[in-house]
Amino acid sequence: MSQSENPADPFKRALAETTKVLAEDPELAVSYSVDPPGMTGDGVRLPQVTRRMTREEVLLARGTADSYALRCRYHDDATNNRYLPEGQMARDIFEAMEMARCEAVGARDMPGTASNIDARIAHEAERRGYAQIREASEAPLAVAAGYLVRQIATGRTLPEGAENVLGLWRGFIEEQAGGTLEDLKDSLTDQAAFARFARQVITDLGYGDQLGDDPDQDDASDDDAGDEQEEQENPDSQGQEDGQSEDASEAAPEQAQEAQDDASQAQILMDDMSDLEMGEEAELPDGEAEMEPPPPMPISEADPKYTIYTSDFDEEIRAEDLAEPAELERLRAYLDQQLDPLKGAVGRLANKLQRRLLAQQNRTWEFDLDEGILDAARLARIVANPTVPLAYKQEKEMEFRDTVVTLLLDNSGSMRGRPISIAAICADILARTLERCNVKVEILGFTTRAWKGGQAREKWLQDGRPQLPGRLNDLRHIVYKSADAPWRRARTNLGLMMKEGLLKENIDGEALEWAHRRIAARGEARRILMVISDGAPVDDSTLSVNPANYLEKHLRDVIAMVERKKLVELIAIGIGHDVTRYYERAVTITDVEQLAGAMTEQLAALFESDPRMRRRTLQRHII
Repeated sequence: MSQSENPADPFKRALAETTKVLAEDPELAVSYSVDPPGMTGDGVRLPQVTRRMTREEVLLARGTADSYALRCRYHDDATNNRYLPEGQMARDIFEAMEMARCEAVGARDMPGTASNIDARIAHEAERRGYAQIREASEAPLAVAAGYLVRQIATGRTLPEGAENVLGLWRGFIEEQAGGTLEDLKDSLTDQAAFARFARQVITDLGYGDQLGDDPDQDDASDDDAGDEQEEQENPDSQGQEDGQSEDASEAAPEQAQEAQDDASQAQILMDDMSDLEMGEEAELPDGEAEMEPPPPMPISEADPKYTIYTSDFDEEIRAEDLAEPAELERLRAYLDQQLDPLKGAVGRLANKLQRRLLAQQNRTWEFDLDEGILDAARLARIVANPTVPLAYKQEKEMEFRDTVVTLLLDNSGSMRGRPISIAAICADILARTLERCNVKVEILGFTTRAWKGGQAREKWLQDGRPQLPGRLNDLRHIVYKSADAPWRRARTNLGLMMKEGLLKENIDGEALEWAHRRIAARGEARRILMVISDGAPVDDSTLSVNPANYLEKHLRDVIAMVERKKLVELIAIGIGHDVTRYYERAVTITDVEQLAGAMTEQLAALFESDPRMRRRTLQRHII
């Protein structure tokens, strides 16, 4: 491993190879991200492993990888969709039991996966606060059903929080479905048989009305009709089928041997990963060629012609992974001290914003309805004229409550000093204010890992300086606060902007596309993305070997894509720089002291209930 390589990279490579072997899919794409883990049709997203490689990070990454790999290996989507219930609760129970089945079968064939998955379950239970739940009504029944299947199938003790959830529901599940659960182990290796078993458990638990039509019954009627027709058309088919059955019986031992060989290969790779924690790199088993990497994803959805020389050294990282907790506390204290005189003014603006939002958040009423709450204000006319029918009213809530706001902060070197300090404190106070109004806030930052090109440029030089290499620096995208994290937990992270040496160069286009992908994936009905920058994209190493407008053109293309898709409302604030030539809705301020007012006014304008008033307010604050 070279001195410049991330210490976690050998482990991540070995874990990716192990995941592919466990999943029996050499083309499976394995990525690491600070976003929540997940599965797609052709890949898995695992939790990020930082340079520190703490024990918790390693165990969580392993457990998540094993869970997804075993699902890929033992799960068939077509079979699953055939038996999948229609109702939401029945569907949740069915999916939880199927996931537990895949993990249990994997633990039987490859025992090393069991402890890894235990670590994932423990982390999930802790994150969701399962250990603190005291009432069954607060605990998810579907999760408890999955835990019970896993415990019966493997005999393993569940982690504390998971055991608490199962304990709250165990009596109910065993009372209602105890007889059915006795046959659990007979159907573990057959997904179709297990699906029928799961549907019976769901019926026992009282959710049979959510199952929908019985797929086996439909298939039986279709098969009967088909068999009759086939016998009439081809009376010799019975003999052919008998021969095929004999061939299948002869092939069964060979298939079993292949599955056992794959399990042994996966176990070898898992042992190699254990060595990695002691500083050794994993090697593939003898005779195995290194697998081809999956085809690369498009670099930029906005501009297919935009290229980068290499993304191997790019970094998407949480703020708490760039500094120790003690240092973050010290930097936060320094930020508070430096901006203490400004807090009053920003606080007053934030309170003004909060009053405006809460005023719009008051419930509105629909009148003259045929049912609802009796409208007392109209009783007088009924007294005057008894023939007038009674009038009713009903409350309705404003739609804007289901909103998420992303603040994307330029962390370039030109923001050093007072601009970045004010941007940090404004983001902090706005996040706290919007959280009070039930609006989720995400705070992101973007910069590069080096000045004038980093390891990407060094690699370009070693490769003989190819012409037009594209972006030639190492990105650093920072998550200061995720949308689902409460403000109190992310408060110290904003102090990181005061860290000496953090602020370098800015590649705005890729940062904006990254932030747009994150917020567009959210489930809120309304999404707002606010960009705060003090200049055009600048990276000396990139611009010195590409066209002079290379980064600026990409930024314009990304903005055009965001505004064309209309999934996100995009606004920008330029500090001493005219950003109106890039963004359709933008404000330029000449003095950084105006930033707090510009941010609060722009957000308040977006929450105006009247579109015409919103448009006038936005235009009034464009300088």
